[in-house]
Amino acid sequence: MGSTLFVYLHGFRSSPRSSKAVMTGAAVKAISNPNNPIEWYCPQLLASPKDSMALVTKHIEESNADRVVVVGSSLGGFYANYLAEKYGCKAVALNPAVRAARELAPHVGMLTAYDSDEPFDFRPEYIDELKALQVEGISKPSRYFLIAAKGDELLDWREMSTFYPGAKQLILEGGDHGISDYSEHLPAVLKFIFE
Repeated sequence: MGSTLFVYLHGFRSSPRSSKAVMTGAAVKAISNPNNPIEWYCPQLLASPKDSMALVTKHIEESNADRVVVVGSSLGGFYANYLAEKYGCKAVALNPAVRAARELAPHVGMLTAYDSDEPFDFRPEYIDELKALQVEGISKPSRYFLIAAKGDELLDWREMSTFYPGAKQLILEGGDHGISDYSEHLPAVLKFIFE
């Protein structure tokens, strides 16, 4: 199998301390062993999409791992599409913002993160940076696994489902944007990544 670099990308206004990131990290560390070493990488992403991807791609390119896998939530799912196409790697998208520029355009301005009061400036040029990272269509559906909740209060699950034709999809009845029952689906995420 060789070594794996496991990249987890959190959502907009979120952080590596989000419950899905923490849960995934704990599960990955539990299955990592000398015969199947897994490097966990879950950076605090920056306000600038361009700088965020520069940070992540630098880490990927400096890693000695034999393969890369990506899991991304919401805006992180949008980034996961970009990285999966760039590196030809597997990606799991959790309620992804498949059209992030459109979704985030109304949020330009001063914001705070969900788990801190630290203000950050989400600038108009970041929308252009998102447009530059937009994947118009996935090239190899077998590399992707979509988990989408019909009850997502921020994004439309139908648009997500349509974006990944032919890919493995788990469409949850009800649920919410944060996928609050994520722990139940985490085994399927890991199975897809490591099968």
